[in-house]
Amino acid sequence: MSEPAYGSALVIGAGGGISGSFTRLAARRGLRVGLAARDVAKLETLATQTGARRYAVDAASPDAMARLFEQAEAELGGVDVVLYNASARVPGTVDSLDPSEVLASLQVSAFGGFLAVREAARRMIVRRRGAILLTGATASVKGFKGSSAFAMGKFALRGLAQSAARELAPQGIHVAHFVIDGAVRSTRRPDPGDAPDSTLDPDAIARSYFDVLDQHRSAWSWEIELRPWTESF
Repeated sequence: MSEPAYGSALVIGAGGGISGSFTRLAARRGLRVGLAARDVAKLETLATQTGARRYAVDAASPDAMARLFEQAEAELGGVDVVLYNASARVPGTVDSLDPSEVLASLQVSAFGGFLAVREAARRMIVRRRGAILLTGATASVKGFKGSSAFAMGKFALRGLAQSAARELAPQGIHVAHFVIDGAVRSTRRPDPGDAPDSTLDPDAIARSYFDVLDQHRSAWSWEIELRPWTESF
């Protein structure tokens, strides 16, 4: 069974961690990659390592998202895979949160995801192929104290993924949501020496994203949950 023929990927909300690992793996597999973020300066090293193009975007702006896809389509020769990795956290109890900050958080975590799915779908429907990947979190399925704004955004993104998967799968477009249920390992958050593999390796997460991309259409997953083996169920 041959792999899906994906030749390019656009990563929205790019940076280190999951999106960085995904970008490096995509480049190793020969995909042309575009990296989009509000601050493109932080992407210089990753772009140099992978040959990726960089695009500045405000994920919550419909006009900016449309321009991003137009530019990426032209420069990457089409966009076969879209990874929406952007989110925004506003910690605080529900009685203390600033409504304007909560709105801004929802615009990035959820509304921006809708804009990305919308622009991707409009182009992929014509070709009747493509993949849209959405990065979720524990907050996609479980709200925590002091994290209501983040949970609202991630719950909404998960609902978007579920609806979009049902709409777009019959048209050859694979939509998948990833529940990243645990802390992601980084230089600022190394794996504890006394608890190996209690954090998620971003390279392992990226491989799981590509495992989903490699799925045969007869057995597509719409959601994958990833958690460290030390996590209590």
